[in-house]
This record gives sequence, structure tokens and C-alpha cells, in this order.
Amino acid sequence: MPIFEAQTILMRFTRTLFSLFLVVSFSSVFSQIVDPVKWNFSVNRISETEAELVLKADIEKGWHMYAITQPTEDGGIPLTIEFEKSKNYKLTGKIIEPKAHEEFDKAFEVNVRTFDGQVTFRQKVQLLTSEAFSIKGTLYGQACIDVCVQFDKNFEFKIEGKNGALSTATVTAKDSDTGAVAPVDTSAQNIPVNTESFDDACGTIAGDEYEGLSAWAIFIQGLVGGLLALLTPCVFSMIPLTVSFFIKQSKDRRTGIKNASVYSISIVLIYVALGFIITRLFGADTLNKMASDVWFNLAFFFIFIIFAFSFFGAFEIALPASWSNRADRAADKGGMLGIFFMAFTLSLVSFSCTGPIIGTLLVQAATDGGTLGPLLGMAGFAIALALPFALFAAFPAWLNSLPKAGGWLNSVKVSLGFIELALALKFFSNVDLAYHWGLLKREIFVALWIIIFGLWGFYLLGKLRFSHDSEVKVISIPRLMFAILALSFTLYLIPGLWGAPLKLISGFPPPDFYKEWNQGKSDGGHCPHDLSCFHDYEEGMAYAKNQGKPVLVDFTGWSCVNCRKMEDNVWSDPDILKRLREDYVLISLYVDDKTKLPESEQIVSATTGKKIKTQGNKWSDMQAAVYKTNSQPYYILLDNKGKKLAQPRGYTPEVDTYRKFLDEGVCRYKKRKE
Repeated sequence: MPIFEAQTILMRFTRTLFSLFLVVSFSSVFSQIVDPVKWNFSVNRISETEAELVLKADIEKGWHMYAITQPTEDGGIPLTIEFEKSKNYKLTGKIIEPKAHEEFDKAFEVNVRTFDGQVTFRQKVQLLTSEAFSIKGTLYGQACIDVCVQFDKNFEFKIEGKNGALSTATVTAKDSDTGAVAPVDTSAQNIPVNTESFDDACGTIAGDEYEGLSAWAIFIQGLVGGLLALLTPCVFSMIPLTVSFFIKQSKDRRTGIKNASVYSISIVLIYVALGFIITRLFGADTLNKMASDVWFNLAFFFIFIIFAFSFFGAFEIALPASWSNRADRAADKGGMLGIFFMAFTLSLVSFSCTGPIIGTLLVQAATDGGTLGPLLGMAGFAIALALPFALFAAFPAWLNSLPKAGGWLNSVKVSLGFIELALALKFFSNVDLAYHWGLLKREIFVALWIIIFGLWGFYLLGKLRFSHDSEVKVISIPRLMFAILALSFTLYLIPGLWGAPLKLISGFPPPDFYKEWNQGKSDGGHCPHDLSCFHDYEEGMAYAKNQGKPVLVDFTGWSCVNCRKMEDNVWSDPDILKRLREDYVLISLYVDDKTKLPESEQIVSATTGKKIKTQGNKWSDMQAAVYKTNSQPYYILLDNKGKKLAQPRGYTPEVDTYRKFLDEGVCRYKKRKE
């Protein structure tokens, strides 16, 4: 009976894991344009005929601003401070600039000089009148972090008359005071920059943005991860041992419960602190870019392969033994501090089992949860991991119902290894798609998943054994059920080799058009559902004018899971597909495409100040400059003159809502033609 209860719990947890596994996504995170440099202006009066103008910049943490003087013209946009000419004063010498940091800028591939934190610029002026007057000017420059923004401001110093007192010093904004540059010249490109007002009979479907998983979803993922960690050999075997220790070493049951509670709380604090450290080390912007960055995806591919082999028993990922020995000695001191170090010892000793789970969780939480993702994920993980210690201390009789540690624990560990291996392929697929290597086309990806989940099913049936596995003499009912689940999923995948949609895993395999069988198509196989589409904005707009049709601009990405979900689950609907094929000209712009642009088209972005080298750079820059967002998918309906027909939409999994969105655009397009 105890074993059956534990297996039932395992069954429920694994079902939750499988659901979690199917919803893991690494979509780009919405980002607002910001103003990272705040300015303060003041005047120091030196004498009746001389003053010093002080311009103080407060640069947001993590950002840097390019200095006035630069070693080369090929770097970022330098700070420029200009004063209007006036008969009331004249400048004395040049503006005084502090010493800047000089470093190599990878984006521009040259040395640049930058400032961070607080920096003060000073300009001496000679006053040529005793009357009150103003000193006006303009400053503009560029600040960068992972992206760059330009700032452009007017300022005014008001100098009083004879007494020489400072009246006020103010700054007034130009077009880009919010951190965005003045709008790029889009007249030649026919790109819409105006905000349309829609109050006609066509109806208005409000635009929306997908902002990653909710806080609760990330927290629940952490809980599931913690529950899985409990079922690994490193942790499960520690539960009765640790709880029994607290009960025996305490004077009464109440003290034992208190000590176990302190132990559990310590576990939570340790793992939440880990999430906090991860966030502080990398920062929100770096964590967010994990979703689509090629090098992050490639790194995660190798990390997950290592995690999988570790679970298979090839080796153990263990922290240095000296760490756990020191923590163990600290735990011997007793008291609350000793209990804390007991929890710390558990964290270190169990790392070989929990490390891969924590790593997977942190990757998911960071890419889908932004700044708070790792904190929420680790909080959920730690609560699930710690709760049994407190509960079993409060109800020690429950210890007798725990199943004995044995081969089933190792089976859980190996099963996690198969899932880690399957997830690793997704990261490599992102890189393969972005660079068009063609190494992991859809058929190959699906075939590898068929092999992985098929082997998992045979492993659960005892037909496949690793060196550290005990012989499976009897197949338990829960183990059989999981084997059936794995093998059924394997059979479900097989038709995908011949083009079946596989909606259950939409977003994980490469898109349907990225496969060997599409090689002979004129469009290169880059359009979902055999639609005709363009991958260049100007070409698509020219075709729309010729055909007299409106346009659907689809900002998408090769590594965008939600883009694939939209294509597989929404665009595949017959009504949606009919509208896309007959009513619109589709322009799909991949913001992470690594295809190099010709040298003549590689320009410096007016939005970020970085060089646009690839097709993806070009479309990403266009989206940021015009629509002030970098989230994908992002859909804009335009007439063939470039004017918006509806409010843009982001991820929209509801078919009916997306249908109304398309119908709204067609309705308004027809009205404009009348």
C-alpha cells in the first residue's frame, strides 16, 4: 500500500511534468523604449563677468554613454553639446570633459570612449552684459546596453542681471526625449509611422502583447521541478534520515517540528538566494535575450546534453567535496545556525541530482519571466523541496508509509535524462534555423524525438538498461502506464515524418516548411502552409499595389516558439488560411535571420546606433523604430500605401479573435477604396 501511494503521487507529478514539457517556450520578451540618461543643469558664478555652466548626466545602471572625444569616427555616436551664439556671452575655451573609459566595442569593432554612472561636463563663459539673459543650447548623443538609444534635448540657462545670481536652468525635450530617436525617414520605404484612429463600422479588435508566462505559471513550474527533485535518489533518501534526526535530537515533538520548520525555511532561503544571484549577475536584459540569442541557444544545447548524460549515469555533476565538508562541519555547531548549514549541506550533496533540474528551470524562468523569473522559479522549487521535511516532522507516522529507496528512484532520474535530451534538440534547432545550416530539418528533428521517446518507453519496460540500473523483474502498474504513455507519444510522432501537423508539440520542431521535401519549391520553403509570401518589405508592398490587396506584415523569428504555435494552430484553421491566401499579401520578416546583407546595405541604425549586418538586423530595427517593440510574433495590417488598417496584434492563440482581426482589416480596406 505505501509503495502504491507513492507511485500514484509519482504518476500525478509526471503527468504535470509532461504538460510542462509541452508548454515550454522561449519567445522574445516585449521591451519598451527607455530614456537611460537623465540630465541636471546648474550655474556656478565665478565673478560678475564669468560663470561656469554645469551639465550633469546621471546614466542608468548598466548603460554607458559615448564620450565627446572618440579615437575614431567608426564607433558609437559621440556626445555633442552645442551652445547658441549670442552677443550677451562668449565661450571661454572648450567644454571640460572628464576622463572616459576606453575599451574595444564588439558591435563596431573599434576602440571607443564611454562614461557610466554620473558624469559632469563644465563650460566656462564670459558674460558680456549686466542685463538678464538666457544661454540656450542643444545636446545629443547615444547610450547603450544590449541595445542603443539616442537622446536629443534642448536646454536653457537663465542668468539674472547685475547681481549675477542664477535664476533657473531647465531642459526641454525634442522629439526623442523619451529615449527614442527622431522618427526615421520612412517616406521612401512607405512604412507607416502615424497612429490611426478607427471609429467606423468595421469594429476594432484591441491590440495585445504577449509578455511571456505569468508569475503563477513560472512559480508552478518551479513547484513541479521541486517535486521531481524529491523523487531523485539524492534527495528522497534524505527525507526519513533527516526527519528522524530532528525528532530524536529534540526534547519534545514541538521542538522537533520547530527545528524541521527552520530546516525547511533555510532550504527556501538558499534556493531563492540562488535565483537572486543569477538575476543580479546577468541582469534582466541579458536574461531576456536568452530567448533568441544564437550563442545562448548553442550553449544551452551543450549544457542540456551534459545534464542528460549525467542523469544516464555517465558521470555525476558534483560540487567540490570541500564545500560540503565545510558546510557539514558548520552544521555540527548546533542551534539555528547549525540547522541552516544542515540545509546548505543538503543543497550541496544533492546537487548531482538537483543541478540539472535547477539548470533547466533557470533557463526557462529567465527567458520567459524576465527579471523576476529566476526568483519565482526558485521559490516554487524550494517550497516543493522543503515542504516534506516539515510535514513529516509534524506527522512522523507518515514516514512508515514512504516507499523504500531502490531502483525506482534511479528510473525517475534516467527518465529525466531522456526529457533533457529531447529539450536539448530544441536549442540546437533555433541556431540551425537562424543560420540556415540545414542540419536539423523537421523530419530529422521528429525522427530523433521518435528514437528518444521510443527508447524511454523500452527503458520503462525493462528492455533497456544502464550500468547502474538494477534488473526489472516485475513491471509495476505505474511504470507500465508511463511506458504506454511514452510509446503512445512515439507512435503519435511517426506520421510527422510524412507531414502530419503534430499540433500537440507545435512550436518545438522546426516549422513545417523547413524540411527536405520543400527543397524544390521556388520560395525556398519559407512560407507556412504553402502560402505565397515575401521576405522583403518593399517587394511585398510593390506586389500588393499591383494586385490591389491589403498587406499582413508578420514580424516573426526562427527561434520564436509562439510564432510556430500561431502558424500551426491558428493559421492552419481553414477560415484563417482562406483569408491569408485570398485577401492579403503576406510579408514575413524574420528578425533573427543571420543571412548577411550586401556591403552596400550594411548601414548604422538610426535607432540603436549599431551596424545592421544581417537581414534579421534590418527587420528588427524596422520593428523597433516604427512600432517601438521587439516582440514576436507581431502582426500589422496595412493597405498597399502603408497605412494601418487595425491595431497591431501580438500572440493571439484564439482563432475567432484572429479571424475578426483579419476581417476588420479587409472591411476597412474596402471602405478606403470606396
